Amino acid sequence: MAISRRTLLFGSALRLWPQEAKFSTDVNVVTLLATVHDRDGRVVKTLGREDFAVQDGGKPQTIAYFTRESDLPLTIGLLVDTSRSQRGVLGAEKRASYTFLNQVLREDKDRAFVARFDIDVEVVQRFTSSRKELRTALNGLFIPDQTATLLYEAVRKVSEEQMRKETGRKAYIILSDGVSIKDPVSIGTAIEFAQRADVIIYSILYSRASVGVVRRGRKGPMAGRGQRALKRLADETGGGYFEVTAKKPIEKIYAEIEDDLRNQYSIGYTPSPAGRSGEYRKVTLGIRNKKLTARTRDGYYAK
Repeated sequence: MAISRRTLLFGSALRLWPQEAKFSTDVNVVTLLATVHDRDGRVVKTLGREDFAVQDGGKPQTIAYFTRESDLPLTIGLLVDTSRSQRGVLGAEKRASYTFLNQVLREDKDRAFVARFDIDVEVVQRFTSSRKELRTALNGLFIPDQTATLLYEAVRKVSEEQMRKETGRKAYIILSDGVSIKDPVSIGTAIEFAQRADVIIYSILYSRASVGVVRRGRKGPMAGRGQRALKRLADETGGGYFEVTAKKPIEKIYAEIEDDLRNQYSIGYTPSPAGRSGEYRKVTLGIRNKKLTARTRDGYYAK
């Protein structure tokens, strides 16, 4: 059985499941939102309940609720690195980000916000479905003269202040070289806050070196550190990691993320035994077809 890693959200059944699934809100239902890929990386859209197996705390679980889910409201947070290391790529990030949001957001159903991080963290556009407001926010991004990159603080802050109270499908798109500088928050704390807010992270490594603005030989150990950080943020929250290169431009990456978000499976179960409030529970989602891979995050905090 292939073990997976990807998104896990949990909460009351009535707020997360389609109207045909009816059950009491006092049942502790864990809902996994998963995307499945074949060996060529293509999204697989035709699986059924019997194709999946769930373990919670190492114990097999009974899948009680299942649907191929693309209609639940989607809430996206776009977190843009505007530190000095992003000189030369910020303009391309703005253009591609607007195109992505314009395509993926459904009017009067989905919402997005835009935040920037450098020497501090600021939400420059709060939740909106307005393309005009999102474009204005992106166009207003700029790079300050001071040096700092508060990547982990950005994840912590927007998780607690923006996303935690939201319901439905939630995702961050992080555009950064992944190198945190003068950050008061650790990566572990950032991941915990994202997990408690039930947010998937799609991290995109975009740097001058990755697209050939500077020679690859000059990247050094900082680049490797940034790559590892962005991968960990994605893996432990159930999202995906991407790197912009000359052969894989940001527009292609955004198309892959859009395909993921439009083709998720919702898999629900009542954990047995139930976890204690606040306890972190490890979860694995298996796929019976070993040629396929499902991604879901490593676990959740019991409520």
